[in-house]
Amino acid sequence: MVRSTRIWAALTLLGTTIGVAAVPADAAPAATAQTTVCPTGWGSLPKTRSAATSHPVTNIRAGRHTCYDRMVIDVPGATAGRLGYSVRYVDRLYQDGSGRVLPVAGGAVIEVRVTAPAYDPATGAAVYPGRPGRPLPGVDLTGYRAFRDTRFAGSFEGDTQIGLGVRARLPFRVLRVDGHVVVDVAHTWTGKP
Repeated sequence: MVRSTRIWAALTLLGTTIGVAAVPADAAPAATAQTTVCPTGWGSLPKTRSAATSHPVTNIRAGRHTCYDRMVIDVPGATAGRLGYSVRYVDRLYQDGSGRVLPVAGGAVIEVRVTAPAYDPATGAAVYPGRPGRPLPGVDLTGYRAFRDTRFAGSFEGDTQIGLGVRARLPFRVLRVDGHVVVDVAHTWTGKP
């Protein structure tokens, strides 16, 4: 009996260490359901990549996932290596060019800058329909766990600036893939959904 208790304790510790719950063989079927382990370690410090593209931003959209909320900035035609960004928490969102403070709802504000214009560089005509100081067109944040508000700050000298209001200062990551800059904001700091 002592030996089986020690083995059970060791299996439980091993399961906890690798993020999987150890379940005794005679447990009820409901207890064997897999739990989602969310990524951790993203942190909340600024994240930047230097690069620039003349391909314009055409769309900004959001999505909900089990562990995080996601914002995607579409820059068709731009390769990942040519997509630069600066993503950081700010006390206030200041609009480039004017310096005007743009209110963004939420417990914390993330400033997202993408080094791509929201206008056609050849003609100056707007490509993305966002209006400075207004919520992002077509982005409905109903039911989101981390996101609270969005604001289009504008596009100035080839950079597009967005305010993202979140529930609190949460960990985030930034990914670049061809034609897209992706900002994921975790629902929690704990690694649990």
